[in-house]
Amino acid sequence: MPFIGTGHVWILAILLVVVLIVWGPGKLPDVGSGMGRAIREFRKASADTKAEFAAATTPEAPVAAAEPKLPAAAPAADDRTAA
Repeated sequence: MPFIGTGHVWILAILLVVVLIVWGPGKLPDVGSGMGRAIREFRKASADTKAEFAAATTPEAPVAAAEPKLPAAAPAADDRTAA
């Protein structure tokens, strides 16, 4: 993560202390799992949206003009008469 560096470590430490004070150490796993679930759902929704957008914007292959199909020719009737 690009924002974690030697200059920002103290900000993260202060943020962790504030989170521990607000929610306490007992609630921290619940908060973490809730955040993880929210991030997963966001990524899934983002991927679904990208897929739908890509499907809507890609040109479809041209469909060949449907030729009307004529019914099969019936076998010619035999002109011979039964005698």
